[in-house]
Amino acid sequence: MQARRRTLIALLFVAITLNYVDRQVLALLKPTLEAEFHWSDQQYAHLGSTFQIAAAAALLFVGPFVDRVGVRRALGIGVAVWSLAGMAHAFASSVQQFVVARVALAAAESIGTPAAVKAAAVYLPLKQRSLALGIGNIAPNIGAILTPLLIPPLALAFGWRAAFIMTGALGFAWLVAWIIGTRRLVPVDAVPAVRPRIDWSETLRDRRTWAIVGAKALTDCVWWFVLFWMPDFFHRVFGMSQGKLGLPIVLIYAMAAAGALSSGLLFPRLLDRGLSVDAARKRSMLCFALLILPMPLALWSSSPWGAALAIGLALFAHQGFSTNIFGLASDVVPTARVGTVIALGAVAGNLSGSAMLELTGWSLGAGHGYWPMFAICAGAYLAATLWVHVLLPVIRVAHP
Repeated sequence: MQARRRTLIALLFVAITLNYVDRQVLALLKPTLEAEFHWSDQQYAHLGSTFQIAAAAALLFVGPFVDRVGVRRALGIGVAVWSLAGMAHAFASSVQQFVVARVALAAAESIGTPAAVKAAAVYLPLKQRSLALGIGNIAPNIGAILTPLLIPPLALAFGWRAAFIMTGALGFAWLVAWIIGTRRLVPVDAVPAVRPRIDWSETLRDRRTWAIVGAKALTDCVWWFVLFWMPDFFHRVFGMSQGKLGLPIVLIYAMAAAGALSSGLLFPRLLDRGLSVDAARKRSMLCFALLILPMPLALWSSSPWGAALAIGLALFAHQGFSTNIFGLASDVVPTARVGTVIALGAVAGNLSGSAMLELTGWSLGAGHGYWPMFAICAGAYLAATLWVHVLLPVIRVAHP
């Protein structure tokens, strides 16, 4: 049984990694696609914002879908559909066709995180769930590291269409392993047979809900901005070719992965020193918020590596702050509503990400460059920390 559970954790890790590989391919191929299809910055921004809006809309439905059909079938269907959608990009010949492919990709990929959390809850004992979810939180960074290492050389060798087809094909290889590797898994005894019904009126009136939703809206836009626009930033600002711009991207996400690990150390260390949950959580958030302030220095760097360090430090801090938001939700939100509140936060984060991508397209097209977005990124986390403090002057641990 332990071997089967380890296989499950490994498969979930690979699924989330592939999720981010497929969504990042377009950003890394932007110079090539822009030259071939003559996209404007605003049209490229529309591709990104359409993805975010489609993902936000899908998140409202994927939870009930996973609950209804079961996590094994739901995640398998999701990966199959998003792999097909990724491969469909190879056959697009206009902005409109790329938009259709991005919408399908976004809707299918939105199933990834809810299904992964559900799988951990259904098939893993309580003591193993935190480890599995912690490993899962590193997976997006691994995907963002591998993609710039693999995709540019692949596109240069075989063409950009091959990059979409081959990354999509990886999903079907995973699907075979998923079907075989999880067929003998059995749910743990602690899983409840019936999911408690959510009282939406009570949830939406609760200040704790809006503390999480607002913090996600203020900060997730930074992650989506970096994921979607940084390859263009290094190409535009430093003149890096498609074959070389992946290297600073790797550094950025390696630092982000380290941030995901660091966040699990700071908060418990503060608790061990005698701080209350309120003080430990807010000081952790403030620490990471301050680390993001130097991000605009990337605009004045004379070296792409200096810029990558400034942006990497920001994503290091983003991952630390983001993990603290999830921790805050587990602190203050009743257990029966945690999943719903996190889903609402994800919707808010996707919508703010869409607005950030559109702002970037407008700013570049109007000749303002990247500075407005970098300024927003620098101040977003202090604003989120203040937002949480205003809505929750004292953090009190909720009862189930």
